[in-house]
Amino acid sequence: MTEIRIGLADDQPLFRAGIRMILDSQDDFAVAWEASDGGEAVERAASEPVDLILMDIEMPVTDGVEATARILAADGPAPKVVVLTTFELNDKTFKAIQAGASGFLLKNADPEFLLASLRTIHSGSAVVAPSVMTGLVERFARRPTTAGTDALSELTAREREIFSLLAAGLSNNEIADDRHLSDATVKSHVSRILGKLDLRDRVQLVIFAYENGLVRS
Repeated sequence: MTEIRIGLADDQPLFRAGIRMILDSQDDFAVAWEASDGGEAVERAASEPVDLILMDIEMPVTDGVEATARILAADGPAPKVVVLTTFELNDKTFKAIQAGASGFLLKNADPEFLLASLRTIHSGSAVVAPSVMTGLVERFARRPTTAGTDALSELTAREREIFSLLAAGLSNNEIADDRHLSDATVKSHVSRILGKLDLRDRVQLVIFAYENGLVRS
């Protein structure tokens, strides 16, 4: 079993202890380090690379937004950053997703949902709490756009079909059923779409779609 190494950044010791207890109960998770503010998280991520970082958005000195941006801009393999917050959507969480965070979870999430989400994110997908994704989509849908379908010029006709379904929130299995394709074929299409558009994951794909006026809520 592959061990998933995790960094935990939060300024509340009691919350960190609770998350560590949940993660340590699983054979495939290992908490490599803890940090009490964003600046410390940046330093620890550089000196002791991990696969995932659980990042509190509200921290003293350096907040989670700046820490996320600095960690993902550093040289070398980038970890997946999962934003944790008590708020469903605000300016800071919005900016953290723009900076490249691969997940956004509320601190009151059930432990089972947290664990499943971390495994999903580690496997290469993105996870955003449903209530947050709704607000994120609505926020981008209100922004003026000009690029239109020119943004998809690098994609084939089939890839554009898959792109539209991804932007609408369908899973790989749902796309496979809708287009009568195998899961492996859909996964291959998704990988090529993300690569051609220079996007990290599905969250960035949804943002890209709304920024360019390719879908409407």
